[in-house]
Amino acid sequence: MSDSQVSAAVAKLYDTYPFPPEPILDEPPPGYNWRWNWLAAYNFCTGRKPQKQDIRILDAGCGSGVGTEYLVHLNPQAHVVGIDLSAGTLEVAKKRCQSSGAEGVEFHHLSIYDVEQIPGQFDLINCVGVLHHLPDPIRGIQALAKKLAPGGLMHIFVYGELGRWEIQLMQKAIALIQGDKRGDYRDGVQVGRKIFASLSENNRLVKREKERWAMENQRDECFADMYVHPQETDYNIDTLFKLIDASELDFVGFSNPGFWQLEKLLEKAPELIERAAELTERQRYRLIELLNPEVTHYEFFLSRPPLPKTDWSADNTLLAAIPELNPCIDGFPSKCLFNYDYQIINLSDAEFEFMKSCDGDAKIADIIGQTELDLNGVRKLIKQQLLLLTPSERV
Repeated sequence: MSDSQVSAAVAKLYDTYPFPPEPILDEPPPGYNWRWNWLAAYNFCTGRKPQKQDIRILDAGCGSGVGTEYLVHLNPQAHVVGIDLSAGTLEVAKKRCQSSGAEGVEFHHLSIYDVEQIPGQFDLINCVGVLHHLPDPIRGIQALAKKLAPGGLMHIFVYGELGRWEIQLMQKAIALIQGDKRGDYRDGVQVGRKIFASLSENNRLVKREKERWAMENQRDECFADMYVHPQETDYNIDTLFKLIDASELDFVGFSNPGFWQLEKLLEKAPELIERAAELTERQRYRLIELLNPEVTHYEFFLSRPPLPKTDWSADNTLLAAIPELNPCIDGFPSKCLFNYDYQIINLSDAEFEFMKSCDGDAKIADIIGQTELDLNGVRKLIKQQLLLLTPSERV
């Protein structure tokens, strides 16, 4: 199919099955995704709180508006723009945001390729689950890169081939059985469900479906998006960085850094870790995914320079900083809380008392003088992304 035919087929899929299919609420959505919170994301990427919050955000390929809604509610001072190729799905997005009171958002029925039609640049571009469905992902990321403001961040989510191997096989099987009916997405869902119902419980495709996807795939919208999509590009580290390099933006890092630690995988063989130190960063990433081929997707940040990163290694610099709580934590004030990644954190008495004093006004030196937490303890809280820091000279 030509690029235009592929785009039309993708639009038809989402007109048939608006995605994501989360229910529309008459209140703000629960919880948070820290990658969609400008304060938390900027802090993760630079080590400090951003200097402004009245920013412009683009949700590129917003679908039914689930992410858009979060972007609005998590960034109340921002102006959010959502674009999507599917007119039917956009209508769902509009209803969703209207229902929950997500004001300060505008929508455009627009392809990512044509994003230049929107005037101005954006401080944060969110593109989740979209580039891999474009007929030309490189053209797509280059179009978005032109709209990213200097010092801005782009958050991207694309599929990984190693963890989606069984999905690829089922996609091809459904397409073969559908034959001339390929493109009839309701028929594709029926065919796929009948295949799964017919295969043995010990079948590899069935086991993988039950292990990872069965819960969400109870909904036809999710099943269709996964198994009968007309266009999908799955990446590995090598092809991913070709995509990134084509954007001419800087790679800031993966937003799940815990996964990309070779030391966890080879902790019983320190000599191999030492030998791997000679590898480039990208070679280390490739080695990690080869040793742990569960990568179903890559989630990462890009930036347009300059994006200065703050160095808090000097004690005097850290002591002069002004701390406040990361907005993407849950359960505080309590010694047991969820951090930005919904991992349980148990605070010591000293950590708890310190965090209670982080009001965005007092310096770390002043708070330490009133609590029993030392600088090493403060650095631990920072490493856990529990605090946002502002250099005192900026206040």
